[in-house]
Parts: sequence; C-alpha cells; structure tokens
Amino acid sequence: MPYHIAFDISHKPRGKIDENLTELRDYLNSNDFLCHNLLEVPLTEESLMPYDILVFVCPDFTRISSHEITAIVNWVKNFGGGLLLLSHAGGDRGRGSNLNEISEQFGISFENDQVLDETNNLGLENVPRISTFNIPHPITSEIDVLCYRSGCSLSIIGSGAFSIADSNETSEPFSCPLICVSESGKGRVCCIGSYEMFRDNIGGGFQCKEHPKLTLNVFQWLVSDYRMELRRNADLPVPTPQTYNDTTPLSKQQIYSTDSIQIDKKSKDVGFSLKISNKSELIELLKNLQSQINNSKIIIDRLVEIALTSEDEITEQEETKLTTLPPKPESLKKVTVETNSELSLKPAPKLKTKSKTPKELRDEKQGLETKLSSVEDLMKFVDKKHSSGKINDDDYKKQSKKLQNNFKKTKKKIGIIKKLLEK
Repeated sequence: MPYHIAFDISHKPRGKIDENLTELRDYLNSNDFLCHNLLEVPLTEESLMPYDILVFVCPDFTRISSHEITAIVNWVKNFGGGLLLLSHAGGDRGRGSNLNEISEQFGISFENDQVLDETNNLGLENVPRISTFNIPHPITSEIDVLCYRSGCSLSIIGSGAFSIADSNETSEPFSCPLICVSESGKGRVCCIGSYEMFRDNIGGGFQCKEHPKLTLNVFQWLVSDYRMELRRNADLPVPTPQTYNDTTPLSKQQIYSTDSIQIDKKSKDVGFSLKISNKSELIELLKNLQSQINNSKIIIDRLVEIALTSEDEITEQEETKLTTLPPKPESLKKVTVETNSELSLKPAPKLKTKSKTPKELRDEKQGLETKLSSVEDLMKFVDKKHSSGKINDDDYKKQSKKLQNNFKKTKKKIGIIKKLLEK
C-alpha cells in the first residue's frame, strides 16, 4: 500500500521533483511512496486530504498565506498529516519566504545564518560533515555521517520539539540544531535547514552515501500511526491527476511551459487584451501574475523596512574642493629617506572587534536558556527510554554523557553573559 507525498510547486520551490530532485523522487517511488506535484492555490484542508505527507522545498521569494498556514496546521494536528519543511542558507530572511510562520506553530524556527565548518567538511566549508546525533530516533537510525550542504541552523522555541542532529563543535555556529522534529496532535513535523542535501548531481547532495537512507527514514517516520490506520481502512481519498476541461490531464509541459502566453515584460501599457483559448492558459497566466505581485510586494516591504530602520538621512551630495596643504614643518624636512621608508613599511593597526550590545547579549542569553531547557527535556527523554528498556546501557551512557557536556557548556556560556550584563 503506497503512501502519497505532495511536493508543493505553487510557492516557487528551489527544489522540484521533475528537475533537480529526480533521484529522490525515483528512490521514494521505488520504496512504497508515490510522489506528486501539488498545484493547488490556495492550499486547503480539502486539497491536502488525499496526501499523507506535504513537502515545501525552500520556497523562493514567495509567501504562504495565513489561510494556507491555518489549513496546513489543522491538517497535521487533526488528520495526522506529515509535514517536511526544507530551507537553505539564510533561512526565511535570505530566501524572502515565511516557512517560520508554519514551523513556529510546532516549536521550531529557521535561523538567518549558514552553517560552516573549516575542519570537518567535504572539501568546502559550506558542506560540513555532521555526526552529532543527540538521541536515538528513527530518522537517524543507522546513520553515521551526513553532509549538510549550504544549510542554515534551527532553534527550538517551544515544548514538544527536539533536535535530533546538531552541528559540530568545530562548526560556526557550533552545537546548533540542524534537524528538528515535533509530534503535534495526530501528525508529525520534520524541519531541515538544507534542501541541497537532497539535490541531484552535486557534492553533498542525494548521492552522498547515507543520504538515501536518511531520505527513507524521514518519509517513513512522517507517516503517523493515525494516518496508517486511515489509509489501511480506505478512509482517505486517493490523489487523482489534476484535469482541465474535465477530461484533459495536465501534462508536465503544460505545468512549466509559458510559450502559449505572450506577455511583453518591457511594456508599461496596462490596458492590454489577451485571448484565452483554454482553462490551462488562464491558470498559467494567473500564476504568472501572482508571482510578479508577490515579488513586487517583497521588494517594497524590504525598501520600507530599510527606510524605517536607516539612521542616516538622505541628503544631496555636495561637490567638495580640496584645500591647499600647509607648508611642511622644518623638522620633517630633515628626516632621511631611510627613516621615511621605515615608517612607510609599518603595518596598519588592526581594527578592534566591536563588542556586543546589551540587547544582543540579552537575546543570546535568552536563546541559550531555551537551548538549556531543551537539553534538560532531552535528558529526561533519554532516561525514560532507558528505563523502559528501549535504549541499552552503552547507548544510554554515551547519550547521557553528550547531553551532560552540552548542558555544562551552555550553562557556562549563560554565566559569562550574565557577568557581562552586570558590568
């Protein structure tokens, strides 16, 4: 019995199963899953119902509406949906998207950064090799090393969410969540800050030794027990190819081709007319216009933000003239050529690193306190698993030691920041 995966393509994803995620698609299709392109705009609970898993592969400069977010959250919590959110270096801010508005509903946030590691990498610092797996979890089962290509870090901001893979101590930022999971209501959520680790034909992509295993682990875990029962009892509809004119299935060429619609992008004349021959052309045109509107809105929002936060006034540049230099002092005229050469070879003084502001310190302290709370939750979780016999003694000692060290380091950093704030 196959499970159905919907890959959203209505919010301009950087990864598409018919373009740069073909290996992932073929692998899943051969392992009891069926991958589908989801074209629905807007997304609703009804349109999501036939699918067991929904995937957003790094939306690029487009936003998911509040109504769609509500529908997605309800679908996860009430109908056992599995949600996979994949981001990229820079997170939401770097990509002009709003995945955080979904992930934060489940206690997880994507950060505006990039994970780098000059020591443990696959030849480049932006392709770190990751081997820090906090707790035993089905997603990281039988996984020793992952390549986290061009990804951002994550943060745990709510209860019920856990990090199952962290950056190395040699990474920047170090010991930060990279893969986070949450079980909410009847459904499950997984957030990963790198979509490129699943891409075709690139270093650190899907071809990495353990990435196919990770892929299968992720998607198998996302199918909740509740969803399995619904699918087993045939209580769910099966996705059908989207059709136009009630009889003609939408082909791949129709999805991506815009040849049938001629739009002069340079034209400033708004009063134009178009002949729409069928429904597919109309939908393609509307999507094109929607994309342009979304991009314009993002640019305007950014310009407004820059204008509001800028401390400098916009002034006209005045033409300036150089003044005449004063005569050279007699004492300097006597300096020898050797002395002048000696002086000119002195290295320029290094700039002093700017210290953090109290606000930055308070924000960092708050983040560390949240992390400390998450580590405490993980320690309790591991203790509970060990008591129930689900973790053997060796794994328990290993995991407990890692968590205790993490706890001590985080607590020490909080203490240092407290002292700085007291000054």
